[in-house]
Amino acid sequence: MRRIIDRGVRYVLFLSALVSIFVVFLILLFTLREGLPAFQEIGVVNMLTGTVWRPQQGELGILSMVAGSILVTFGAIALGVPLSLGGAIFLAEVAPSQVREVVRPAVELLAGIPSVVYGLFGMVVLVPMVRNLFSVPGNTGFGLASASMVLAVMVLPTITNIAEDAIRAVPKEYREGSLALGATRWQTIISVTLPAARSGIIAAIILGVGRALGETMAMIMVIGNSIRMPRPLGSNPLTLFLSQARTLTGNVAVEIKYATGLHEDALFATGVVLFVLIMLVNGSARALVQRRSA
Repeated sequence: MRRIIDRGVRYVLFLSALVSIFVVFLILLFTLREGLPAFQEIGVVNMLTGTVWRPQQGELGILSMVAGSILVTFGAIALGVPLSLGGAIFLAEVAPSQVREVVRPAVELLAGIPSVVYGLFGMVVLVPMVRNLFSVPGNTGFGLASASMVLAVMVLPTITNIAEDAIRAVPKEYREGSLALGATRWQTIISVTLPAARSGIIAAIILGVGRALGETMAMIMVIGNSIRMPRPLGSNPLTLFLSQARTLTGNVAVEIKYATGLHEDALFATGVVLFVLIMLVNGSARALVQRRSA
């Protein structure tokens, strides 16, 4: 009887995994089917390398929006990963139990806040702050910098929770052996615990990247939503992040309600490009983990 139950549970779990894969495949198939006419008429290369998006004139290049998505994701990860890892290390290795019981629910609460609330916070607080802090001609506050800060806070709970679990999963014998050899607690965390939890931490960062690439509403509210190639506003190349931009997801959300014909097909094609970007990120990170583990 026990063997039958175990086999039944195994089959149920296997079926659940197949359903998940099937759903992802259906989403990709539907998006690809709807976007294929745009790829055929415009051309994959022309669409990916074109910088002009004028649907009324048949110009449907998405390179500027690909650049906007990549730059804002890079900014969010650059700001969010150090904060997230610091929080994960604090919760897993440093914080007393009483402090952990307060801090962890607070971090988890960030994941439940609607993205439109983050967008409102960015518009009211971050945009004026960026505008007043950097007196650069053309800096309105709306742009990649404000969007990156908002996204950094949004990916923080995802990366922190998963990274904390990965750090906690490291066997305590690793820590005890390091301390017995004379290493300090901080040296043990840096040289032993974090390398042992590397695969879980990378998985957390991957999920954070996916979260950043897929965010829509908050980006529409703070990034400026301008269809142009991001470029520095001054001689300092870092002023690139003060430039306004538009992301792939923002473009779909803004225009899908009135798009028709080739314009609508191009928006679905944009979804395919976004899907491929996320797959490339996941595949690259998986290859990196396997290479480091070999």
